[in-house]
Amino acid sequence: MIRGGLMRLDNLLDDMDSSGVNRITINHLAEALNLTKGTVSKALNEYSDISEATRLRVQRKAAELDYRPLAYAQAIKTGKVRSIGLVFQTDSERPFLADFLTGVSQTATKKNWSLTVASAVSEDEVLSTIKRLIDERKADGFILPRTKVQDARIELLRAKNIPFVLYGRTQDHTDCAWYDIVGENAMCQAVERLYSLGHRNIAFVNSDIEYNFAHLRLQGYLKGLKKLGLQRSDNMVLDGVMTTKDGENATRKLLHESFPPTAILYATDVAALGAYKVASDLGLQIGKELSIISYDGVPEGAFANPPLTTFKIDTKKAGEQLAALLIKRVNGEAVELLRETDPAILYPGESDGSPTVSSKELSCLLEEAKIVKT
Repeated sequence: MIRGGLMRLDNLLDDMDSSGVNRITINHLAEALNLTKGTVSKALNEYSDISEATRLRVQRKAAELDYRPLAYAQAIKTGKVRSIGLVFQTDSERPFLADFLTGVSQTATKKNWSLTVASAVSEDEVLSTIKRLIDERKADGFILPRTKVQDARIELLRAKNIPFVLYGRTQDHTDCAWYDIVGENAMCQAVERLYSLGHRNIAFVNSDIEYNFAHLRLQGYLKGLKKLGLQRSDNMVLDGVMTTKDGENATRKLLHESFPPTAILYATDVAALGAYKVASDLGLQIGKELSIISYDGVPEGAFANPPLTTFKIDTKKAGEQLAALLIKRVNGEAVELLRETDPAILYPGESDGSPTVSSKELSCLLEEAKIVKT
């Protein structure tokens, strides 16, 4: 008797909207397509055991009949709220946030999902916010941006058996789906480009190596040196550079070496922009006495003088891909099939070129500039 009551409630929820008005339901859709209700439901939710032809046929008919599922009815039936969770740490996400959120939300909307976004000021607050969203059933799974080599968010979601996808990769791939840009290849390509221009003393300014992207970009830089027979010098590699001011300080440190680099590769544009003030202070022309290549493609780089040579990434596409991957994972698709990468694309500016001075000559120029300044 109780079971029958639940079935009648299920049908009632499916046949009426929140104001009690009759509406197009999944039963109507199944009848129009001559398919079972289960098949239609799986096609609408993009389950992997439904063929692409059937999925497209169901989606076209749903659009034609203006079928709109009731979120609360689906939550009762499936235990899913059809919501993507995204928790940002506010001090580290701004360079890509707007386009990224546009990509995630557009894909979610197309698939009749919603997006739950929260922010936090620390790693501990990120973890507590994720826990709260899980407890309050406000998300079926999470997108994790800026992954770390060892990431507490991943450990939390693994322990709670909550689906997630990474914007990046991590050291332990167990149960991990991801979309990532192959930044290590970009760094190797940058070293090769600078070498082809005539540079032989190439420094690398990296981000915090607890982030997996920084770990990989360092590997790419070192691979490029090895490939070209260039010697690694520990004093030509600086890490922990997270801001423009950090980039300024790192550039000054490198240029005060007895054998300063004629070219510097930066893991992020934010850090590279700090070099412009240093060059101005020291009377160096970027692209001539000092060449710069970086990574991210932030808008400020295009307006720098000279424009920054950088590897750009499509953050809107990243958001779209991650949302699609997470929905597939929530729907049970094998995690091994949900691992995608794309290359970063080089956008040449005018910040790199053939060196007009050697490292020794650059050292002399910098010494003269120091004398004049004092």
